[in-house]
Amino acid sequence: MGVVTAVQAKKVIKWTLIVSAGFYLLTRPTDAAHTVHGAFTGIVSAADSMAQFFATLT
Repeated sequence: MGVVTAVQAKKVIKWTLIVSAGFYLLTRPTDAAHTVHGAFTGIVSAADSMAQFFATLT
């Protein structure tokens, strides 16, 4: 029973996050766009930092 409950909990959490993200996107599209832009900028910055780090190793 414990395994089935854990799987069900994962499904509930996953769908809750998807529905919440969809609701946020539909009700506050400008804020959602700023959030995505900020996340993308952070990922690009982290990748650039890693590239600089590995470039200094050679």
